[in-house]
Amino acid sequence: MPTLTIKTMPDEIYSRLKETAKRSRRSMNSENLVALEDTYGSRRQDREELLADIRTLRKKIGPMPHLTEEYLDWAKSEGRS
Repeated sequence: MPTLTIKTMPDEIYSRLKETAKRSRRSMNSENLVALEDTYGSRRQDREELLADIRTLRKKIGPMPHLTEEYLDWAKSEGRS
């Protein structure tokens, strides 16, 4: 399996990766692999497939309400009960 060495990584990126790895209970190597897989991995869905999945889901859900102030206020209060 190939190896990748990253040179002169900005401190901010390194710190963020390290913190994310710690929260996820992963090694830095595993966290880097997850980040790369999220961006370039085979789990990425083709744009047309994604749109087809979204359209299918929208048909299942039905019409969406218009996002008015009143609806948003109602939705916020519903979520708190």
